[in-house]
Amino acid sequence: MPNRLSAATSPYLLQHADNPVDWWEWGEEALALAESLDRPILLSVGYAACHWCHVMAHESFEDPATAQFMNDHFVNVKVDREERPDVDAVYMRATQAMTGQGGWPMTVVLAPSGEPFFAGTYFPPEPRQGHPAFTQVLQALADAWENRRDEVMQVGADVLAHLRETVDAGGSALDAGALDAAQAVLSSQHDDEAGGYAGSPKFPPSMVLEACLRHWARTGTERSLEMVRTTCEAMARSGTYDQLGGGFARYGVDRYWQVPHFEKMLYDNAQLLRVYLHWWRAELASGDERRQAFARRVAAETADFLLAELGTPEGGFASALDADSADPSGAVHEGAFYAWNPNQLMRLLGASDGAWTARLLGVTGAGTFERGFSTLQLLEDPDDPDRWAAIRARLLAARSQRTRPARDDKVVAAWNGLAVIALAEAGVLLEDERYTEAAVRAATLLADVHLSDGGRVLRASRDGVAGEHAGVLEDHATVAEAFVATLGVTGDAVWLERARVVLDRVLDHFGAPDGGFFDTADDASDLVVRPQDASDNAYPSGTSAAAHAFVALAVVTGEPRYRDAAERAVRAAAQLGEKVPRFAGWTLAAAEALLAGPDEIAVVGPDAQEREAVHRAALLRTSPAVVVAAETATPAVPLLADRVAVDGRATAYVCRDHVCALPVTDPAALLP
Repeated sequence: MPNRLSAATSPYLLQHADNPVDWWEWGEEALALAESLDRPILLSVGYAACHWCHVMAHESFEDPATAQFMNDHFVNVKVDREERPDVDAVYMRATQAMTGQGGWPMTVVLAPSGEPFFAGTYFPPEPRQGHPAFTQVLQALADAWENRRDEVMQVGADVLAHLRETVDAGGSALDAGALDAAQAVLSSQHDDEAGGYAGSPKFPPSMVLEACLRHWARTGTERSLEMVRTTCEAMARSGTYDQLGGGFARYGVDRYWQVPHFEKMLYDNAQLLRVYLHWWRAELASGDERRQAFARRVAAETADFLLAELGTPEGGFASALDADSADPSGAVHEGAFYAWNPNQLMRLLGASDGAWTARLLGVTGAGTFERGFSTLQLLEDPDDPDRWAAIRARLLAARSQRTRPARDDKVVAAWNGLAVIALAEAGVLLEDERYTEAAVRAATLLADVHLSDGGRVLRASRDGVAGEHAGVLEDHATVAEAFVATLGVTGDAVWLERARVVLDRVLDHFGAPDGGFFDTADDASDLVVRPQDASDNAYPSGTSAAAHAFVALAVVTGEPRYRDAAERAVRAAAQLGEKVPRFAGWTLAAAEALLAGPDEIAVVGPDAQEREAVHRAALLRTSPAVVVAAETATPAVPLLADRVAVDGRATAYVCRDHVCALPVTDPAALLP
């Protein structure tokens, strides 16, 4: 019989709806039940595309005996970390404090009042490689709760005190010297041979790459651009990039990105789309035609992947594609949809084309992955591009007949905001209306479904219906910036008002005493602590996202309070930027924007085609940051006030730091 998760909107929770575990969703009802039964809470946190979450579910949560013990001794709570990042943030910090590491699945045991007294990640069904069996852990915890309650509660109190410690992560503004010093640290940590940072696994450093591009644009430092070139080319030639269908996997498990963890996340691909767009823009200025073509191709293929694989019928973008899928025998393996062996290539393409393709894509007899299969890598450009294009189409058609990975089709506000921003820019720069139209559709969904009264953003929706959970700071900030981006491509001032109401809510409800921002609103549901973390992870922190949103709104409104808020957000993460810049890339990028002005460009004129040409030229500028507003039929955008078309032609007004240049009507005059 399905448990209470059968009514959930989260695909991850629905994956557990038929478990024999009596799961609850996180909330006051579950906490109250634990209090009334005098039982600890077993909190299990994961997400739909998490491979080891699936493994633990199959091994333990689907096992009737294990489930019965859980039901008899705990109140069991299942959380989708993507739907409740606030809950995840609090207890991940506890897990890291108690074990020295973290990850998903995350298993935390709490007192009914929420204090964590035990934490871990994956537990096997039987003792294995020094790890106790999950049932052993459960029995020990139940015994401790019954017979050593004072000891358990003291552990919980100590952990809670640690969680409540305030860390002064703030500092002074990141000036030019601090930004240059941060780049020097990044340079010393960069893998010049294989790209990226650290050994393995390697995650796409999207935000750091953007900071490098902006530093190069400001200073002309070739080293900053060279790090982008090395990393972007290495990633896009490797098995971490889908050489057939476009789009990036979550990370590479090895130094050279050869074998990925195959799940594909919306937030990675949205951010990488912008990085490759901006890398292409940088190479236009450098004049390197080979790199121009390469970067542009990857950007376009990544945008196409977003539309083809993650687009939802309601106009939004699904969160992720799973890593696992079934092979022809029905057995489920990670990467089964993407990997190939030489025999498959020969049967499909014939001996000559099969052998040529195997050499081109690094498909070997021994295999570079598992079970004799290889990931596809394009380590060198093909010597016959037309032949490769035809073969790629045949491979893609054959792959489409395989069992596809599952899709987590919930729409997360923050990640859809990232997609809107990237696609809006791609539509203009790549001159492809499909991307612009997709950006506007997704922004409209965010406005219609996720935006409630007073600027409150709801975290997630599915099938066009919003869930009940309030968005966190990253949702509000990124959605607001997405609305400003939509203003830029539509000229409709309604998007400005939507951005304003969301960021006014951030100012009213997310501010912290240290001048920075909490990750949850002051009227959000209670947690044992109110999280505040300015460090970037796989996607921008709420604080760094807020900095970018406030910069954009400050430009189009001219209101100093928004720029002041952006500067406060940057100061809140300044020490991170100086000491561990790999975890503050988006803050460094925001600081570069503030230092650059940014460029404020108003585009007016009666002819839409002329305006589009000027708009594109404005976005092709290699300034560290450019905000563009186009003419609107409802002149309510302050940046456009009093702007007139010169001689009836599309005209750009370029200003920076309250100083304006003469208006220009020739798009070429806007280029470097």
